[in-house]
Amino acid sequence: MAAVTRPYGSWPSPIDAALAASLDGRPEYLGTVGSEVWWTEPRPEEAGRRTLVRRRPADPGPEVTALPAPWNVRSRLTEYGGLPWAGAERPSGGPLLVFAHFADQRLYAFEPDAPGGPGPRPLTPLSRLGGGLRWADPVLRGGEVWCVLEEFTGPAPTDVRRVLAAVPLDGSAAQDRSRIRELTDGRYRFSTGPRLSPDGRRAAWIVWDHPRMPWDGSELRLAEITADGALTGARTVLGGPGEAVAQVEWTPGGSLLAVSDRGGWWNPYRVDPDSGGAVNLCPRDEEFGGPLWKPGMRWIAPLPDGPVAVLHGRGSCVLGVLDPESGDLVDAAGPWTAWQPTLAVSGTRVYGVAASPRSAYEVVELDTATGHARVVGAEGVDPVDPAHYPEPQSRTFLGPDDREIHAHVYPPHHPAVRAAADELPPYVVWAHGGPADHVPPVLDLHIAYFTSRGIGVVEVNYGGSTGYGRAYRERLRGQWGVVDVEDCAAVARALAAEGTADPDRLAIRGGSAGGWTAAASLASTGLYACAAIIYPVLDLLGFAAETHDLESRYAEGLAGPPQTLAVRSRERSPVARADRITAPFVLLQGLDDAVCPPAQAERFLAVLRGRPVPHAYVAFEGEGHGFRRADTMVRALEAELSLYAQVFGIERDDVPLLVLRP
Repeated sequence: MAAVTRPYGSWPSPIDAALAASLDGRPEYLGTVGSEVWWTEPRPEEAGRRTLVRRRPADPGPEVTALPAPWNVRSRLTEYGGLPWAGAERPSGGPLLVFAHFADQRLYAFEPDAPGGPGPRPLTPLSRLGGGLRWADPVLRGGEVWCVLEEFTGPAPTDVRRVLAAVPLDGSAAQDRSRIRELTDGRYRFSTGPRLSPDGRRAAWIVWDHPRMPWDGSELRLAEITADGALTGARTVLGGPGEAVAQVEWTPGGSLLAVSDRGGWWNPYRVDPDSGGAVNLCPRDEEFGGPLWKPGMRWIAPLPDGPVAVLHGRGSCVLGVLDPESGDLVDAAGPWTAWQPTLAVSGTRVYGVAASPRSAYEVVELDTATGHARVVGAEGVDPVDPAHYPEPQSRTFLGPDDREIHAHVYPPHHPAVRAAADELPPYVVWAHGGPADHVPPVLDLHIAYFTSRGIGVVEVNYGGSTGYGRAYRERLRGQWGVVDVEDCAAVARALAAEGTADPDRLAIRGGSAGGWTAAASLASTGLYACAAIIYPVLDLLGFAAETHDLESRYAEGLAGPPQTLAVRSRERSPVARADRITAPFVLLQGLDDAVCPPAQAERFLAVLRGRPVPHAYVAFEGEGHGFRRADTMVRALEAELSLYAQVFGIERDDVPLLVLRP
């Protein structure tokens, strides 16, 4: 059948906003309980909650939703959360699960197989401050669960302390805070949960402190566990101000493993617990770790018989099995090209969460005894003909001073529609959040929503992104609002210069730190016709004063020390440079956002009031940092498309009109 010719952006598409929203999110926080595999999974259509899912070992072993609504398995530790559950087999049979419930942040225990059981029972008390005592990265030990405790001491976001704590499983602390044992003294501001040695004699964990972020510098702490369950002799055995330790694990044989970037790349090391000596098990200019935004992220997982499952690569990570004695590394077979930092092991089987340009994230099992890999959970089902999916092109562009910039280009694509030969497509530059993060080229229906309509997308892993070594991510040190803006602009200009994109129909969009980049780009480049700015940072000084504790001093590394921050804020903040913005934009904001509070958006809009800049502000009740509800995502996607249609001169009647007013 001959293709129909229609202008770019006007193509019909079976991928509507409701479909994209319904499939948003991915499985997280894999774990094994005996021979069962468990994980958390999003439910956008159920007010964005996350549930626990289990897969029993029976083949094919259907997955089962273990917790009905309204249970929401999600921690608020440092606002970004972390591993929210732990489980173990009970001697009496059946698993015992402990999890954090988002609504009240209490820890709960439940036994899903107990006959006539009462359901989850609380283990921890409520707190009047900070939205509750917050818990993450738990591990079960005897009659207790050990984890990170975050406790607010006052009304400010930085009035907080964090310690390792032991919570009794008998429920005696559910109404009595004094029954919770504190295992550390709170000397360090931030901490992961403990990893316990197989013999039960030692605990290891990672800490860091202001003004560093964990990828700047962190420390591996080690302590002995006394007979009465206390930690003694705590000491640092690896890491420091210029070395970032991303993960620590014990092997079944009792060796201590860690992921460190002491050589410029996150590589796996065997660490001597007594001397702190570290041996690189696989020296490569590749990443075997990543930014520790949340405790409980896992890039390596030791197997019982010696090998170690690892995620490794440049940019995207793939799953491999490492022989720690020889350094040999064999990658798993299969179509998956990007794996998330969550791994679990049961016997010879490794479980992970992986995706590809043709498949969304799903739970994958690798049998290391046979080399066979298969999908065992959250299996992707194509909701439309895959012919509508875009084909990403991973490319390297040159920026100022000929520095390399990594990006993934998604050209407009439709199996039955094309544009006229003399028309160039509009393109949207996507700037990811973080900024210490990166985006892999995998199937994302939010991208396909635009490309299937004839609007190209390019995701830019600008300088400062992770996945390409420490030097690449430190390009942004002191240069936030400069390097990220320049790199996105360099990619956009390159696409226009080579005839891939229409230079008059370029847009930029981003959320969180990407929202900063999008807004700063409007204020400084004059390159973009419009922008979608999503739960953004807009004011450096305001961000430092109003954000949550984890990032309250992040701006010092990104823009400069406190004594120069006011100057940098005037030079770079979109709030301070709003008078330079002339292009239309839509600003999308969650009203419950504790990371980028709506006060920043309101100040930005107040500065623009009375100026002839067409824009729209869409605020969402009940949404925080990162949209989770299906109805929110539908409205946000449709608002974004309406903006592009109006600015790019595209006729569409399938989305509500976004009203743009000065």
